[in-house]
Amino acid sequence: MRDVTLCFFVMAATALAQLPPAAARRIDFRNDIEPLLRASCIGCHGPAAQQSGFRLDDRASLLKGGNSAKPAAVPGNSEGSPLIQRVAGMPGVIAMPPVGPKLSPEQIGLLRAWIDQGVSWNAAPPASTVATTSPASKHWSFQPIVKPSVPGTEPHPIDAFVRDRLRKEGIAPSAEAPRNVLLRRLSLDLIGLPPTPEELAEFLADNRPDAYERQVDRLLASPHYGEKWARQWLDEARYADSDGYEKDWSRPYAWRYREWVIDALNRDMPFDRFTIEQIAGDELASATAEQKVATGFNRNTLTNREGGVDNEQFRFENLVDRTATVGTVWLGLTVGCAQCHDHKFDPIKQKDFYRLSAFFDNLEEVDIDAPMPGELGPWLATRAEYRAKRDALLKEYHVPELQPAWEKDMLRAAAHPGERTDWDLAWDCLLKLTERGDGEKIMRKDPARRTERERDVLTDHFIRNYHFAVGDKKYKELKFDELDEKLRALYKSYPQLTQAMTVADSANPHPTFLRVRGDYKNPGIEVQPGVPEVLPPLSTQHPERLDLARWLVSRENPLTSRVTVNRVWQEYFGQGLVKTSADFGSQGDRPTHPELLDWLAADFMDGGWSLKHLHRLIVTSATYKQSSQARPELDNRDPNNSLLARQSRLRLPAELIRDEALEVSGLLYPEIGGPSVRPPQPKGVSELRYGGGNWEESAGKDRYRRGLYIFFQRSTPYPLLSNFDAPKSNVTVCRRLRTNTPLQALNLLNDPVFFEAAQALGERVADAGDFSRALTRMYELALDREPADKEVTRLHSYFDQERARFGDRSAWTSVASVLLNLDEFIVRE
Repeated sequence: MRDVTLCFFVMAATALAQLPPAAARRIDFRNDIEPLLRASCIGCHGPAAQQSGFRLDDRASLLKGGNSAKPAAVPGNSEGSPLIQRVAGMPGVIAMPPVGPKLSPEQIGLLRAWIDQGVSWNAAPPASTVATTSPASKHWSFQPIVKPSVPGTEPHPIDAFVRDRLRKEGIAPSAEAPRNVLLRRLSLDLIGLPPTPEELAEFLADNRPDAYERQVDRLLASPHYGEKWARQWLDEARYADSDGYEKDWSRPYAWRYREWVIDALNRDMPFDRFTIEQIAGDELASATAEQKVATGFNRNTLTNREGGVDNEQFRFENLVDRTATVGTVWLGLTVGCAQCHDHKFDPIKQKDFYRLSAFFDNLEEVDIDAPMPGELGPWLATRAEYRAKRDALLKEYHVPELQPAWEKDMLRAAAHPGERTDWDLAWDCLLKLTERGDGEKIMRKDPARRTERERDVLTDHFIRNYHFAVGDKKYKELKFDELDEKLRALYKSYPQLTQAMTVADSANPHPTFLRVRGDYKNPGIEVQPGVPEVLPPLSTQHPERLDLARWLVSRENPLTSRVTVNRVWQEYFGQGLVKTSADFGSQGDRPTHPELLDWLAADFMDGGWSLKHLHRLIVTSATYKQSSQARPELDNRDPNNSLLARQSRLRLPAELIRDEALEVSGLLYPEIGGPSVRPPQPKGVSELRYGGGNWEESAGKDRYRRGLYIFFQRSTPYPLLSNFDAPKSNVTVCRRLRTNTPLQALNLLNDPVFFEAAQALGERVADAGDFSRALTRMYELALDREPADKEVTRLHSYFDQERARFGDRSAWTSVASVLLNLDEFIVRE
C-alpha cells in the first residue's frame, strides 16, 4: 500500500478544467515558486520529505516523485498533477496547506505555468562551490569579510570610521573624559575592579605621552583580566555549578572548566585555538588533560535526574542544546529555530540543524583526573594506604559478596521490565543517580575490564541505593548507611585529585536522523555531519568535531570573527555595532557601522585572533575615551547613542557590584581560581530548592572571594546575582539585560555583604583625623575622586546625626553605606 504521507501523489477525479489558468509570463522558481511551496506546507521540511527523502526544493527529487510511482509534476504538462490538485483542494484529496489560508487562484496559476513551462530551475549554486564563488545568500552577514580601507586621516582606525560617520551626520564627538574617570572606566572594563587611590595618583602624576597606554598594558597583564572577561564567556557557555531541573544536584568539579577559561584568557590564547579546544580538544592529536578540560564547554547542559523520566528524551534535549549553543555562540544565528522545521526567516534548513547536531550526537560524558598544581605528589604518596583502607571497609560489610548478585539481578530487570517492579525502580535509579549517568554503561561492562574509577562509581551506588531493591529493613540490617558514612569520611581524609567534566567520542557510534517536527520519538531521514548550506562548506568528506571547530574559525567563515568582535564591542559601549548580538540573521539589526565591523573582524584574524590585541585597540581609541556626559541635542537624533558621539554609562554587572564593594572596603580576597564558594545569603533561599537546602557558608577568606566564584545553583541562584540580572544559565546568553528595580536598592542596603563592606570601609577611614580628611579618603577609595563642598556639608550633618544615635564607628558605617548605594558607585561612567 502506498505511503499515505506522500500525499502529493494521490490522483483526484475532478477535471483540471476547473483550475485557474496558467500565467503567460516566464516563471522564476526562486522568486515565484519556492515561496508558494513553503506557504502551502509543501516545502522541503514536510513529513513526506522527512520520512521518505522526497523534496520539492530539488528538481530531480520532484520529477522522480520520491518512493511513489507517479511524479508530483511532469514538465510541460500540469494536467493531472498531484501537486496542483493538492494546492487547489480538489475533491478526494487532502488540501495543502492543511490549516491556514489557501493559495489564491492567481498563485495556483503560477504553479501551473511553472510546470507547463518545463519546471525551470535556477537554484542557488551547490554547497561545494559556495566557498569559491558568490555567497548563497545576499544577507550582509553571510558575505565574505573584506578589510575595508580606513577613511580620513584620523590616527586611530576606530576613530576614523566613527568620526567619518559623525561628520556625515553633522555631529561633533564628545570631549575626552577626565583622567580619573578614564582610569576608573578602564580598570573596571579590563579587570572588573576599581583603581586604588595610589594607582590613580600615580597615573595623574604621569606626564609621559604614553601614560594611558602604560595603564592599558598594566591592566591587560593583570591576572584579574582573565577573571573579568571569563564572566562574559561563561554566560555564553551557560556555566553553572549544578544540574538544574528538579533535583539540581551540585557539580563539585564544574569549576575546573572555569579555571581553564580564566587561564586561557590570561595567556591570551588565540581565539581560534580557544574555540578548537572547547569544541574538540579531545580529538586533537595526543590531547593533553587541559585540552580535554576545555571540552567542559559541552558539559554545561542540564541533567534531569527525576525518577521515571525518559533518558533518551533528555539525551536528545542535550543534543539540541549543544547544537543551538554552537550556532548562537560562534555563528550568531538562531539555528535552534530549525529544530522542528526550516527556519522561517534565515536560509537554515531543518536538515542543516540535524547535520550540525550530528557532530555532537555520539558524545560520551567522561570525567577525568585533572589535578591542580601540588595535588599529584600527596595523592601518589597516600594512594595505596587509602585503597587498602577502602577495601578493608568493603570486605568488613560483605560488599564483595553481595554486589555480584545485585548486578545480575539488575541486568535481569533491565532485560525483563515489569517482571519485578522493585528491581525496575532500582534499575531506573542506576540510570539517574550515578553522577555522570553512566551507571548502565559500567554495569554492562565486563567487571574485569572496568577501571578503578568505574568500580568505585558502581560500588558506591550499590552501597547507597541497595535499599531500592531489597527494602529498608534488609538495608538497615546490612548497616550500609553506616558504611556509606565511613567511606565518605575516609575519602575526605586523604588527598584526592581534582576531576574535570569532559567529553569524548563514543566507541560505538550510531547514525543521526532528522527528527520529524523536532520530536525525538519520530526519526526521519538519516543525515551526515555538516554545516548549514548557506555557509562555506567543509572541505572533508567525513568530518568530525575537530573539522567543525576548525571550520568555525576559518577565514572563509564570514560569521565567527564578526560575531566575536561585536560582542567584545558590546561590553565596552553597552550595545554592539550589531545590537542583536545573538542574531546576525534577517530578523537581527543591521550594523550601525558596517565598515568598522568588517575592519575589526579582519584585523582580529590578521592579528592572530588575539583578544588582548582587540581590547587594546578599542580602549586606546578616542571613541572609547569620550566623556559619557549626556548631550540633550542628541536626545531625538540618536537616543541610543548608536552613532557613538559619546561614551555610555553602564550599570555594572551583578558580580562586579559585589566585587567593587569588597575591594574598596578592603575585604576582597583576590585569589585567582579554585572551587566555587558559598558566601552568606538570606535565610530560606536554599530551602526553596527541591529537597531542602545545603548552603554551607564558606569560612574565613573564602566568603570574600570575587562574584565569579560564587556557587551557582540553577534552581535557587544567589539572590544578589538574580536581582542584578545575572542569567539563569539554562541557555546561552550573549548580552545581559540591565534592569532597575526596588529589590536592587534593598539588596544594596540590607545584604550582609554590603553591610560588612560598609563597616570595613568605615573602619578604614575612622582614624584618619578630622571628618573632612576622613571623608575625602572614603571618596578616594570608593569613587576615585574628592567630595564636592556640598557633599561634605550634607554628609557631615548626617554623620553628626548618626553619631549622636549610635556612636562614632557606627556613624562611619552609615556614611560608607551611603557611598556604596550611590548610582555613581554601581555605574561605570
